Amino acid sequence: MRDASKPRWRLDGVRVVHSNELDINTPQTPGMNRAAAITYARAGADKLWAGTVVIHPMAKTGAHHHGAVESVIYVVSGRARMRWGDRLEFVAEAGPGDFIYVPPFVPHQEINASDEEQLSCVVVRSGQEPVIVNLDLPSVELNPEPVEWVDDLHPPRQA
Repeated sequence: MRDASKPRWRLDGVRVVHSNELDINTPQTPGMNRAAAITYARAGADKLWAGTVVIHPMAKTGAHHHGAVESVIYVVSGRARMRWGDRLEFVAEAGPGDFIYVPPFVPHQEINASDEEQLSCVVVRSGQEPVIVNLDLPSVELNPEPVEWVDDLHPPRQA
């Protein structure tokens, strides 16, 4: 007889979701394909959501934010361009192996920076709800300011 006070590691331990088992029944955006990997229903995750997104060449989202949810984007292949701010007045790019952090409530836009290649990313969010608050920004900055991460470990690039 099993002791109910002990964990059932075989059933309640590590989960592997194979690439051919991703759930494509997620909210979709034109020009993008999302697939869920780690959710409560699929893996029992309470605090995280993880999945993949492929952004087609020349595609971009509208301005939006994800409410109180934090997001991390890992670029697998292609070139990501992120714009953010009240008027999308800031811009940065990321390539394969780079991570992008999007804090809660930050207005932003994801863009495939390539006219020819797909942008493939892994996305991890701090919540299960697919919160997407679409924004109608009246005056989007035409020439956003490039922003580089500069701190003690990441000095400014030399020209």
